[in-house]
Amino acid sequence: MNDMTLNLADEATVQRLADALALQRKAYLDHPVPTFEERKADLRTLQRFVRENKEALISAISADYGHRSRHETLLAEIAPVIDGIEHTLKHLKQWMKPQKRGVDWVSFFGARNRVVPQPLGVVGVIVPWNFPVNLSLIPLNYIFAAGNRAMVKMSENSRHLARLLIEKMPAYFPPEKLQFFDETGGVGIEFSKLPFDHLLFTGSGNTGRSVMAAAARNLCPVTLELGGKSPAIVFDDHPLRVAAERILFAKLLNAGQICTTVDHAFVPQRSVDEFVQMAREIVPQRYPQLSSPDYTSVIDERSFDRLLHALNEAQERGATLVPLLPGAVHDRALRKITPHIVLNAPDDCLLMQREIFGPILPVMGYDDVNAVIARINAGPRPLAVYPFSLQPARVQTVLDRVMSGGVSVNDAVMHVGQHDLPFGGVGASGMGHYHGREGFETFSKLRPVFYQARFSSLKLLMPPYGKFADRMLGFLTK
Repeated sequence: MNDMTLNLADEATVQRLADALALQRKAYLDHPVPTFEERKADLRTLQRFVRENKEALISAISADYGHRSRHETLLAEIAPVIDGIEHTLKHLKQWMKPQKRGVDWVSFFGARNRVVPQPLGVVGVIVPWNFPVNLSLIPLNYIFAAGNRAMVKMSENSRHLARLLIEKMPAYFPPEKLQFFDETGGVGIEFSKLPFDHLLFTGSGNTGRSVMAAAARNLCPVTLELGGKSPAIVFDDHPLRVAAERILFAKLLNAGQICTTVDHAFVPQRSVDEFVQMAREIVPQRYPQLSSPDYTSVIDERSFDRLLHALNEAQERGATLVPLLPGAVHDRALRKITPHIVLNAPDDCLLMQREIFGPILPVMGYDDVNAVIARINAGPRPLAVYPFSLQPARVQTVLDRVMSGGVSVNDAVMHVGQHDLPFGGVGASGMGHYHGREGFETFSKLRPVFYQARFSSLKLLMPPYGKFADRMLGFLTK
């Protein structure tokens, strides 16, 4: 996913970022806790922005890609934002309510405990290029629901979209509420150094480490949504055709440029050839040719060359490449690469060592699922895992023994689109969650508040300590 440029920002850019944060922090301090109605209005305004600018958003993203399937943008970006805001509006009043908690023995004379969710202040968001509307506006859904203000830094590969957002958004939100920034060189580095009240980064693990190190200087809490080699495990009891159809849909959506896509698949050894044959039938039905408007381009030349190099390296080391469309295996002018299955890829080849992030699916045959589990657990914890089995005990084995950020059972990627499920990685694939109530809570301070009663039982235990204190403390500690 996107890496921040290593160029240094000029002094004017650094000052502009600092001024934006100062403006938003002052606005927060002047009005720290927006009402439900104010938050509702912000969410409706965000939703209205998407509806009124839908076609412009689709065009801008496609321009940034070279070609981005219109339907994929609608499916994976526009619809989730609009629908996600509806979900938040449905639950927001309940989320905002103080939570009642039990009162312990020292304060049983009418004292009360509450957990009060309150806005953190100003939240920074660093957005990757692969789903730039989804990964900027869905966080804003929860940031605004929690009553915060936001600064959003777009990717250098999202220039057309960033220009649109910077131009259009001020008509919907004032700068003290929301500002967008383009990556013009070194902006991401300076952005991550700002003393935000929370910072959300989505991108590569390497850049995530740099962001976390920069945020640590300010003790700024971070949510990191990183990548990971998410595996599918197909068991022999699951219909192979259904598994192939679902895995390939997830893999080829956005030309595989999805952090939660199926990075590679484990298939029973005796079913590998059948799986490949099914893939040869399924993919041409969906994308009759490489130039199909439903098939998205690779984002840039660097990524295009990286994927071709990884394919060639695997082949040179003995892997079998299986192109799934007739004709040329790539088109540099369109920046499109034919979907491939790769068989017998060496464990230490590029395809198996780093997140693929492209339309290439290594398929590994297996005889013992325990060996598959051991192999997955030998690497970094993945962002997702996808078991395909109709036997609950087999699914539970994977859930118990393979830790991952999320899980879709008998499908792939679907858990990400569920508004009431938290989304986030674990270990090398990320930390923290958002989406659903967890999104609201991530961008809130869950503030513990104790309300003392008129009479405090602690008065009975204050010095000088006597026999009553001896008896009471003896009872409590026996």
